[in-house]
Amino acid sequence: VQLQACGGGLVQAGGSLRLSCAASGRTFSSYAMGWFRQAPGKEREFVAAIRRSGGWAYYADSVKGRFTISRDNTKNTVYLQMNSLKPEDTAVYYCAATASGSYYSGATYDYWGQGTLVTVSS
Repeated sequence: VQLQACGGGLVQAGGSLRLSCAASGRTFSSYAMGWFRQAPGKEREFVAAIRRSGGWAYYADSVKGRFTISRDNTKNTVYLQMNSLKPEDTAVYYCAATASGSYYSGATYDYWGQGTLVTVSS
């Protein structure tokens, strides 16, 4: 599976962005999908994940209520809608695919996209 993330950019605090991650191959629906982020000088952290069917989603406490993960298996795409953005959301955001049932650790993900930069100005 190859993943291509896009949609990052510069936005003011309080604004919104929607990230997309397109997957190649015909097995997209076999993978749970996740979003992670890495801010400068910090370790990569979990942001959100969604199960294969899209029925369940999981979020980091820091983004709960502001971010929404979704997927469209007919388009092989996963999305991250980010609202009420804060300067601390500034990071490179990565999408990833996992065949496991564990979503919070990056170590359980099999495939990664190249990342897209989100910058939130105060």
